Amino acid sequence: MLLAILVLLFFIDIFIGSVYIPPAEILSILTGDEPSQESWYHIITKFRLPRVITAILAGSSLALAGLFMQTYFRNPLAGPFVLGISSGSSLGVALLVLSGGMLGGVFAGLGTNQWVIMLAASAGAGLVLLLILIASTRIKDSMTLLIIGLMFGSATGAIVGILQFFSNAEEIQMFILWTMGNLSSLSWPELHVFLIVFGVCVLLSFTLFKTLNSLLLGENYARSMGIPLKRTRFLIIAVTSLLAGCTTAFCGPIAFIGIAIPHIARMLINTSQHKLLVPATIFSGAIILVLCDIISQLPGSQNILPINAITSLMGAPVIIWVILRRKNYQKTFAG
Repeated sequence: MLLAILVLLFFIDIFIGSVYIPPAEILSILTGDEPSQESWYHIITKFRLPRVITAILAGSSLALAGLFMQTYFRNPLAGPFVLGISSGSSLGVALLVLSGGMLGGVFAGLGTNQWVIMLAASAGAGLVLLLILIASTRIKDSMTLLIIGLMFGSATGAIVGILQFFSNAEEIQMFILWTMGNLSSLSWPELHVFLIVFGVCVLLSFTLFKTLNSLLLGENYARSMGIPLKRTRFLIIAVTSLLAGCTTAFCGPIAFIGIAIPHIARMLINTSQHKLLVPATIFSGAIILVLCDIISQLPGSQNILPINAITSLMGAPVIIWVILRRKNYQKTFAG
């Protein structure tokens, strides 16, 4: 059912745009036939198709990263954004983009290189998550750890603010546009990298089903089941950092997807077994972000809203709902 919905939204997203292209011509282009107008071919292959594939990969990546964080910390409000992972990615990009005015030279040119931005975002995400995991070895209360994650986010935000103060207007504008989220800036070579990273992370997640199910009952239980926690922790760090960092680098910090989608997937399949929950979360994340992309284009208008505005409007009610029924939901979350 989820796959059928995703395919339907996939075609709707390709059909929508400021330039009207007959559906028969779009199908011809997708099947490899020559269209009536060459411009239609470029619109579909260079703009609309990469955008919808980006939405599928970004939504699936953030949703899967959020599921890992919620399972590892056993907290339904955990996620890449709340725990500071996306903030770490933003800090890495800010250091790259906003430091050109202070350092000049080669750094000013690196801020426009998409590949370097991806590495900076991944490094920032991995560093913040590593600090959170170090703190988790000393703090057992998940809510306290969640607050620490928020403090990491506040600290990185303060550093970004200082960098903005010393940066010029062009660099600040570039960074602000990046933070609004964008699904339309990826080329096919960048999509290939995104797809490879996503595919590797999904394959690694398939090896963690038993481990993730055990972690729902606590690390002591997982240890009693013979699960190597150190290796598991490293694998979860690597997968989450790559998913959140790569998505944030290519698309900007997209809010609420990583927190809200795992809850939606649990409601759909009514289970905490990760053998079913992981694929359901992947498909749900792709569906929701493609739907947000359709809404952001304001069908019938030539204006496009920032993707972050739409995801926040759709994700915030889900989080409020989770908080209001937290006691009942915690029983389901714990297995």
